[in-house]
Amino acid sequence: MLAAQRRTVAASKTSVLMERSFAWKEILGAVDPFLQAVAKRLAAQTKDFEPDIAAHTQYALTAQGKQLRPILVSLSGESIGPLNENHETLAVIIEMVHLATLIHDDINDEAKLRRGRETLSAKWGNEISVLVGDCLFAHAVELAASFPTPDICRAVAAATKTVCSGEILQTKSRGNFEITMDHYYKVLAMKTAELFALSCDFGGYLCNAEAPQREALRQYGTALGIAYQLYDDCLDLLGTESVAGKTLGADLAEGKMTLPILIARDSATTPEREQLHHWFSHWTPSFLPDTMALLQKHNALTQSRQAIQTYLVAARKALSTLPDTDGRAALNGLTQFLAQQIEALGVI
Repeated sequence: MLAAQRRTVAASKTSVLMERSFAWKEILGAVDPFLQAVAKRLAAQTKDFEPDIAAHTQYALTAQGKQLRPILVSLSGESIGPLNENHETLAVIIEMVHLATLIHDDINDEAKLRRGRETLSAKWGNEISVLVGDCLFAHAVELAASFPTPDICRAVAAATKTVCSGEILQTKSRGNFEITMDHYYKVLAMKTAELFALSCDFGGYLCNAEAPQREALRQYGTALGIAYQLYDDCLDLLGTESVAGKTLGADLAEGKMTLPILIARDSATTPEREQLHHWFSHWTPSFLPDTMALLQKHNALTQSRQAIQTYLVAARKALSTLPDTDGRAALNGLTQFLAQQIEALGVI
């Protein structure tokens, strides 16, 4: 139940910050017609499933949140040339994969609510929900196969495998205080950054981007995705409950090691390390003040901020080889926006 309550509010934590930002509204306004078209086409996919499960798939497909991946498809395409109908199809495919992963995440976390409503598993049970998630994965690949080239289908299938593998690695490492920094970043790249990279790479591909341009967009997506997840992890400790919309330290309560904790663990004295291990293994909210004091002592928060900024700089650098377009400017704006959110959290 505690995991469910934590998951309930965590789903909307970043969107709260985004909605308060004029910069975010500017970015969203520029792609709103595209996002509306994608949302309409997502909902329309229900007709391609068995009528007896239409209610389940419709419920799953109308659960979109911030739509970051469709946004990246749109802006990456516009950084190269004008969008076409294929961009909508690509965005539908990638968002469907993302929604499927969320269904499976909610089952793993025993979550009862997501984005203000019951999760599929809370509404219909785990057995049905895991199969609905499987159906969405399969349908996404089927849609990808409708393109005249097999490149997109291969890429979607490979990305889906990577994301699911990252989720397995993260699940296996829950409660493990000894995971390495390399393992942590590997999971971030697989679980979060992979779909960001796919969205950017093939958003450009559908505008006939040249190989170096596609590689630049993929590098941008990977760097932005890692920075975004690092920010999300820092929010768990650095935000306020009114802004984050959850009890701080929820990731620790779920047995997830995050960057600030890893930094403090690796620089702590032996007694401090043992104390931190105890807090991690027996987490309660009452441990948060002492945990924060230890993080501050070892500059874990500052170093986490620096790590995020490093990835944001890498994302901007990747864009420097692209044409000077409104799409490129908007992609750059996303990195600036994320930097603003870090500052708003008091990390800078």
